[in-house]
Amino acid sequence: MSPQPSPRHTRTLAAALLAVTAAAALTACQDGKPASAKSPSSAASDGSSSGAASGANGGGTGAGSQHTGGSADSGQPTAARGAASTDHSSNRCTAASLRMSLGQPDQGAGNIRYALTFTNSGKASCTLRGFPGVSLLAKNGQSVGKPATREGAAGAAVTLAPGKSAHAVLHTVAQGTKGSGCWPAGASVQAYPPGSKESMTARASGLQVCGDEFSVTSLAPGAAA
Repeated sequence: MSPQPSPRHTRTLAAALLAVTAAAALTACQDGKPASAKSPSSAASDGSSSGAASGANGGGTGAGSQHTGGSADSGQPTAARGAASTDHSSNRCTAASLRMSLGQPDQGAGNIRYALTFTNSGKASCTLRGFPGVSLLAKNGQSVGKPATREGAAGAAVTLAPGKSAHAVLHTVAQGTKGSGCWPAGASVQAYPPGSKESMTARASGLQVCGDEFSVTSLAPGAAA
């Protein structure tokens, strides 16, 4: 009859068997893990670097968009840039730098014309372009009839050196040329230089509009002959 193992020996064998089983299970678990799987710390590290790369790329795209916007913005002021190349507002003649006079009537074939002359009385060159706004005024300052209508096309810009002039031509017809009557004679002519909000006045020399015909041409260089 073989001897029975002691309780202590039995516990030792059980512990050894448990250790072997645990080691085998751990080995099997490691062998079954996919080769591409990463540890949590490695995944977190890669996720952080990927996010940084993505953020950097996103930042690059934003910078590109911002640069594009900057290009548009640099050209944004399209109107301002066009004004700089074509508009003469920076050196436009103003009422404060001009002197205005109305010439004597030039009559012929039922038409009456008056030269309205603007002279640069300032110390620097300035530019005029287009039509002056012209009205007749009575002695009390009230308007007579309607403002002059524009006749013809707008001419080129006229640059006036100090002391130089440009002129427009006022046109009406002689009494009886057309069926309608005549307006009361004006005491003065009121005119706004092109682009100006300030008016000027000059003696009208008895200018009387008849036939409801009252027009003004665009400014041309020089004083009228």
